[in-house]
Amino acid sequence: MNNKPVLVILAAGLGSRYGGLKQMDPMDAYGNLIIDFSIYDAIRAGFEKVVFIVKEANLQDFKDTIGKRVSPFIETDYAIQDMEDLPEGYSVPADRVKPWGTGHAIRACAEKVTGPFAVINADDYYGPEAFKQIYDYLVNAADDDKYRYAMVGYLIENTVTDHGTVARGVCATKDGYLTKIDERTKIEKRPYGAAYTEDEGQTWTDVPAGTPVSMNFWGFTPSIMDELKVKFVEFLDKVATGEENPLKGEFFIPKVVGELLDQGKASVKVMTSQDRWYGVTYKEDKPGVMAALQALKDAGVYPETLWQK
Repeated sequence: MNNKPVLVILAAGLGSRYGGLKQMDPMDAYGNLIIDFSIYDAIRAGFEKVVFIVKEANLQDFKDTIGKRVSPFIETDYAIQDMEDLPEGYSVPADRVKPWGTGHAIRACAEKVTGPFAVINADDYYGPEAFKQIYDYLVNAADDDKYRYAMVGYLIENTVTDHGTVARGVCATKDGYLTKIDERTKIEKRPYGAAYTEDEGQTWTDVPAGTPVSMNFWGFTPSIMDELKVKFVEFLDKVATGEENPLKGEFFIPKVVGELLDQGKASVKVMTSQDRWYGVTYKEDKPGVMAALQALKDAGVYPETLWQK
């Protein structure tokens, strides 16, 4: 078994709020995407293999752009997230077009990953510190009486946008370990931090500045794959009964992790990054992200052109 940590990148999302396939939108004059900066940081941290989880329809585009660019520098592989990829006896509800979510996506790469691995979103910028922290953890990660997972947390005020709501896993921690995570799908920026709503804006709950949130930067051992297999069936059973929305319900990885914490089956070490998150949830976010990445180049964090030998 190969225990060298692998980087898994979630890139099969529809990008509906952004108005297009945001993962493929250049963020500098050289055609680099946010994903390029993440892979560059991952290579510097020690990662030697990346697995992209994509939709079948986007596979060739990924290979022709991102894959072609980074494959000389890191081993590159692909896994397909297919909405029809369901356990035996289950089927996609009529009229559903939305992917099943991050838990289903990670499940899609089970045959590609045999050792510890990190998971990130394709359209989020995490910063060099995060990749180094998670890599150093995963090199020695091993389950014992519990699954030994990890995550990189970001301060809520560093992860919100001026242009609309975002989804974040709001975390509670104790002694450096995660005790609870709640997926909030509509979080909005506030002068004091942020606030979330669960009733379409009728009421809001404050999230104070300094609160750690998950940006889907996880470190897992292979045991998560078996848990995803079991818990995805449980999720689909709830879809069948209507407890989960058949058209929009999603199988979120933070919810799976939260259940494992509640069951006492896992621990999650939380590494907090002071770096600012950058992402393109909305098209209006793009100019600010481009300016921020250029500033990082100007400061020497990245070379002007990433992929030159």
